[in-house]
Amino acid sequence: MANFLQGKHIVLGVTGGIAAYKAAVLTRLLVKAGAEVQPVMTAAAKEFITPLTLSTLSGKPVISEFFTRNTGEWHSHVDLGLWADAMVVAPATACTIGKMAGGVADNMLVTTYLSAKAPVFVCPAMDLDMMAHPSTVANLRRLESYGNIIIDAAEGELASHLTGKGRMAEPEDIVKTLERYFRNAQCPSPLSGRKVMITAGPTREKIDPVRYISNYSTGKMGYALADELAARGADVIVVSGPVSVKPTQPGVKVVGVESALEMAEKSRELFPQCDVAVMCAAVADYRPAAPSATKIKREGNEPPQLQLVENPDIARSLGEMKQDDQLLVGFALETDHENENARKKMQRKKLDMVVLNSLRDAGAGFGTDTNKVTILTRKDNVSHEFPLKSKAEVAGDIADLIELLYCNE
Repeated sequence: MANFLQGKHIVLGVTGGIAAYKAAVLTRLLVKAGAEVQPVMTAAAKEFITPLTLSTLSGKPVISEFFTRNTGEWHSHVDLGLWADAMVVAPATACTIGKMAGGVADNMLVTTYLSAKAPVFVCPAMDLDMMAHPSTVANLRRLESYGNIIIDAAEGELASHLTGKGRMAEPEDIVKTLERYFRNAQCPSPLSGRKVMITAGPTREKIDPVRYISNYSTGKMGYALADELAARGADVIVVSGPVSVKPTQPGVKVVGVESALEMAEKSRELFPQCDVAVMCAAVADYRPAAPSATKIKREGNEPPQLQLVENPDIARSLGEMKQDDQLLVGFALETDHENENARKKMQRKKLDMVVLNSLRDAGAGFGTDTNKVTILTRKDNVSHEFPLKSKAEVAGDIADLIELLYCNE
């Protein structure tokens, strides 16, 4: 397998946050992948991790000041900007993000950023309140508008011992993002520039203004797939039921819907302009025939008798619309006769590919960060079985087979 980081010049900007300790791991992983790493530290960063650590791991002297005080040797931020194939700021504190967004060139890191000709990857890391503050949100949006790539912070326990969004992305995930970027630059995906629609999440079917019928879908699989396909250069739009997850790749568009009828209408509207559609949403099969316009009261009333009517089969309706140059991918969640039922679904709905989940597999299905799938394709009549993996890794497997199917169409 090609190593797309081999020989790449990476400027690693490290700022003054507790996550600076992860810069050591990130440096080691990049060097191990064959990259040359030049650390650039802010003065505050040196309070959290020593320059000696990063210098030893990278094999290069750490740059922090504009010149070496005892010799007067000048450190040219312009030369660094020209040398770099990529710049990674990890961790990126709220302070440095604000300086980068506003062009406040008062340290070596920001002046190097302003001189960079290569892509810049920004890895935010801070406490949850700082992460959610409107100024931070606006500054990150501004950096994205400049063409910077934001590797979004994760949720988890923070240095304040609070739990929320603000943890720097793990070094392994940052390296994977860089690898994907250089892979796409050198070997463009056949999906690059193609329009892809993905449905994701649950639908909600109203009983009355405060109650609804739904399911346990979190949307994690659909959004992981949206991020993966966007990273491969596709123009992705997600038709999403109500979820708390968000895309991490810049450029992924999200259209929010609530009910199956709304999802069906929006999907049919968008599909004719798409090259690929992936039906990943957990759409409710039924909805109340006559939802109440007012809240159903318990006091003095018998329990309501819900009459259900069938929702439209979105995948099947798109299969009937599908042109020869379009691909339609479906998901199947089965509990028995899995392969047989999934293959019947593929034929019945005119799908080109089905991703099969089984609720019998521990760690698969709704609400988990992992999944275990079998992928069936219409043309080769072969079942591709995969072990339990993270949903991000499963998204990569699905994307690989979509690319293969697209090339063979």
